[in-house]
Amino acid sequence: MHETARRPATPGPAERARTIAKRGGRATVLPSGDTSDRARPLLHHVHADGTAALLLPDEHPLVATAWQNPRGELTGVLEVTDSAPVRLREPVRGLLWLTGRLRLPDPETAHAEVLRVAEQRPDPRLLDAGHGASVLRLESVSLVLADAESTDSLEPAEFAAAEPDPFCLHEDGWLRHLELSHRDVVGLLTRYLPVRLRGGHLRPLGLDRYGVRLRVEAADGDHDVRIGFSRPVEDSEQLSTELRRLMGCPFLAARR
Repeated sequence: MHETARRPATPGPAERARTIAKRGGRATVLPSGDTSDRARPLLHHVHADGTAALLLPDEHPLVATAWQNPRGELTGVLEVTDSAPVRLREPVRGLLWLTGRLRLPDPETAHAEVLRVAEQRPDPRLLDAGHGASVLRLESVSLVLADAESTDSLEPAEFAAAEPDPFCLHEDGWLRHLELSHRDVVGLLTRYLPVRLRGGHLRPLGLDRYGVRLRVEAADGDHDVRIGFSRPVEDSEQLSTELRRLMGCPFLAARR
């Protein structure tokens, strides 16, 4: 019998969702059922419990609609897009949708919400709250994640129980550095690809505690490949060891 190749371990759906939320990304909000009234928030922040704070200009129609629904009868969807930090033909790596009730809090509650966001994500745009911009709060009742791994529905409790990837806020800088300064290092990973993909253009796509993700831009389309570490890593020292192992570091080979 031929041994079946074991698929590399991946972060679970809730962890991947928390990672996209933590990274921020581009956001769009729309009232449920009304795709014509899409809005790009001045700022958005998804809290660990799955609720989200949105900052919109006072004159935006969605703010007026929220004023008309003070009891939270307005439902909406926040779409968060996770894009690769390097220029790719297809840059979107994943999408996270949060569906729930949109509320316009009273001034005191809005101020408290701004302070809560500032503790996690200091941003000068928060100073516009109450000065030309309004704070809306999305109370999520369901979440959907779609990425190269799978499409999954999540409950807010599942989302809240997970943790984002420990390297998610450093990933952009590392991948850009690989792309711009270490193309030779990326090329060393070609040996892990299926033979049929080795003629394509290899690009760094992602990095998490379970491994490295690569994008192969080939003539027949784009192909995403995950190369797993020997174990999940928790800090930069373990990450460095696993990356050197993948590159074929002779000193690590000697130690083994």
